[in-house]
Amino acid sequence: MHPVAFQLGPLTVHWYGVLVALGFLLGLWNAARRAPAAGLSGEAVADMGPWLIVGAVLGARLLYVLTYWREQFARAPWWEVLMVHHGGLVFYGGLAGAVLAGLVFLHRRKLPVWRTADVLAPGIALGYAVGRWGCLLNGCCYGRVCDLRWAVRYPPDNPLGPPTFPVHPSQVYDSLLSFGLYGALAWLFRRRRFDGQVFGAYLIGYALTRSVVECFRGDYPPEHIRLGLTPGHWTSLLVFLAGFTVLYTRARTAAPPGPNRTN
Repeated sequence: MHPVAFQLGPLTVHWYGVLVALGFLLGLWNAARRAPAAGLSGEAVADMGPWLIVGAVLGARLLYVLTYWREQFARAPWWEVLMVHHGGLVFYGGLAGAVLAGLVFLHRRKLPVWRTADVLAPGIALGYAVGRWGCLLNGCCYGRVCDLRWAVRYPPDNPLGPPTFPVHPSQVYDSLLSFGLYGALAWLFRRRRFDGQVFGAYLIGYALTRSVVECFRGDYPPEHIRLGLTPGHWTSLLVFLAGFTVLYTRARTAAPPGPNRTN
């Protein structure tokens, strides 16, 4: 584990923040590059960036604080809620926050919601795949104990993980699956039949890949496990149903997609 990227005087820059920011910028660049293939302005998609990042960070942090309030925040100083660089962002909360912020932006700009969502979806998977390496270096979201050759160990002073036990590199599993999901969504985008198809497929695909990775996670307190399933499993079930609903309703009611040139 190497959480610190570099030091600038009194300022400590963590790999977690660097890689999450890099993933966000890469995903947004990817979406802006893809936008003209759907008849949208790449500049308009890029302009969504500040809205999406604020919504994502607020949503991700809020869900984390609510989930781990008793364990980490109930007796801690109030400002610990703001210490995002320590880790503690829940992706599903970030996705919900980004969706809400994006809807406000699209309403203000009078841009098509579902077509824009299709443009963004592959970039979300790509950015997430990069950001998960920040979790690996930070020591959060670690896996269950294992004795595999590719197991990782964290140092004894790691506040977010087990002391020295070899564990599954669940962050790497998540990243590799998300890179695969990105490739599948990029392929689907060029062949989509209606606006909303790629975003619905993203919700289903991410719910499935996340459910697989959750089987290897080892960082949840025992009291958070219900019927043998983690909070990530339960949320993935809801996201899967949401994705299925999007595909079903859009396939029945949507008009053909906008321009679809190669990207």
